[in-house]
Amino acid sequence: MKKVLFLLCLLVAFACDSPKKETTVTHDFTTTFEKSNGTQTPTYPEVIAYYENLAESYTEIHLETIGNTDAGFPLHIITFNPDGNFNFDQIRKEKTIVFVNNGIHPGESDGIDATMMLMRDLANGTKKAPKNVVIAAIPVYNIGGSLNRNSGTRANQNGPEAYGFRGNAQNYDLNRDFIKSDTRNAKAFAEIFHKVQPDVFVDNHVSNGADYQYILTHLFTQHNKLGNEAGTFLHEIMMPDLEKTLQQNNWDITPYVNVYGRTPNEGFSQFFDSPRYSTGYTTLFNTLGLMVETHMLKPYKQRVEGTYALMDALIQNIETKHHKDIKLIREKTHQSFLNAPKYTVQWELDKSKETILNFKGYEGTFVDSDVTGQKRLKYDATKPFTKEVKYSNYFKSKKEVTVPKAYIIPKGWHAVLELLSLNNVEFNTIENDTLINVETYHIKDFKTYTNPYEGHYTHYNTEVTKTSQKIGFKKDDVIVYTNQPAFRYLIETLEPEAVDSFFNWNFFDTILQQKEGFSAYVFEDEAKELLANNPEWQKEFSALKASDEKFANSASRQLRWIYKKSDHYEKAHLRYPIFRILR
Repeated sequence: MKKVLFLLCLLVAFACDSPKKETTVTHDFTTTFEKSNGTQTPTYPEVIAYYENLAESYTEIHLETIGNTDAGFPLHIITFNPDGNFNFDQIRKEKTIVFVNNGIHPGESDGIDATMMLMRDLANGTKKAPKNVVIAAIPVYNIGGSLNRNSGTRANQNGPEAYGFRGNAQNYDLNRDFIKSDTRNAKAFAEIFHKVQPDVFVDNHVSNGADYQYILTHLFTQHNKLGNEAGTFLHEIMMPDLEKTLQQNNWDITPYVNVYGRTPNEGFSQFFDSPRYSTGYTTLFNTLGLMVETHMLKPYKQRVEGTYALMDALIQNIETKHHKDIKLIREKTHQSFLNAPKYTVQWELDKSKETILNFKGYEGTFVDSDVTGQKRLKYDATKPFTKEVKYSNYFKSKKEVTVPKAYIIPKGWHAVLELLSLNNVEFNTIENDTLINVETYHIKDFKTYTNPYEGHYTHYNTEVTKTSQKIGFKKDDVIVYTNQPAFRYLIETLEPEAVDSFFNWNFFDTILQQKEGFSAYVFEDEAKELLANNPEWQKEFSALKASDEKFANSASRQLRWIYKKSDHYEKAHLRYPIFRILR
């Protein structure tokens, strides 16, 4: 009897050690990419079916749905954890989390295939599983674009045979939507991101632009903008380590070649990922960000294999070198921002600092076009070169704001409040109607692009004036303190001069239009009385007439000036409707 019990215990222990779940179905996990010898990528239903089967077969794999998308399908998140624990609140206390996004532009499908193979290889033991790193991924982010399958819209791309379209189900470019969140996709992404709270974020892409020898390029989030301890770590340790590991594995890599219409051997600058982009958005929560950009002209097989190699190298480097440091660095960075009196909301290229790259390119010349008769750029792949090229990858502060203690948001601006809630912003409501001393912005100037951009006519070069006022707020208006995890998100969205602020994305355009006015023939008599009763107005009015010919010759301008001085003029016009409590 003891022998039988001993054998039963051995069988139970063996079953617990087995990586596979109990199932009577055996699945073939050879991917469409592999079956086609690197020429095809699966359809969206095939990708999800693959992950459903993988999760069914391995305890280390978990698949769940979160939110919704414009295409009417929920987003999925696939997670690998050798411990079989998929509670992110517990995971982040113990392990480093790498979060991968695929198919934001479904025609750039390299990451979709590479992640499928990587998850499988980690689950079945082909690839040694990290003990201290958990990998989570969105299999296909732009589901609507993936379902819009074709073989022509990636005009310059070398494979696969068929792929998805860049625009989503509403024809948005999702990699411009992370702040304004016009799409259900972006809202679902925010829900996933804050559920996972990753330490490192990877977004897989395929490049357009110049020709060169590299299959792989990287676009780490701009290190000065990431800032403080995290920026230094990313730029001086994490990025060089990844480049070195890939080179040891026979993969050359260079920074993303940010040139258009000219050759890279003239030099180029780092792409600046403002918060509208995926890695710009994740930066707002001090996550270390990386876009992978494979080269469009290289064969699809090589591109997918390169994406796989990069993600594998990144995971292994974090596992063996960085996993103990990253969380601490992110927290120190957060505290550094909280303690600083000012925050940069606009950046510019620092032309005084450059890096020299040993760049592997092709000779490019401008020749006569057989089509247009004009000059055209032509690269010669039979003439490769390796030469020193100037790379500008430092940015400096262009405009700063003083960090407030809190913002007050009137409850009527519900679209803003909904996005703050979606992004885990902590806030309180005012309990009773009350007067509060606040700093108020008025919009002094702004420019607006004349062409539509992702569903908006966006503003830029916004300038404000500041005044201190005592303003009455209503019960249930919202007060948001900046001393919280969402600190950077708050500053970048609520400060109107920030590049991707809610103001610049048209959330507050109603304040730019005056709602009340006057009839000149009626107001004339009151205008005369107002000037008589306000000698300082009369003095200023006379000076303007003397110095400004247009003003002097325009009755409407003169009456409008007096009207705006009076109590008739609405306080809401050009007054930014979010108010600041200073520290």
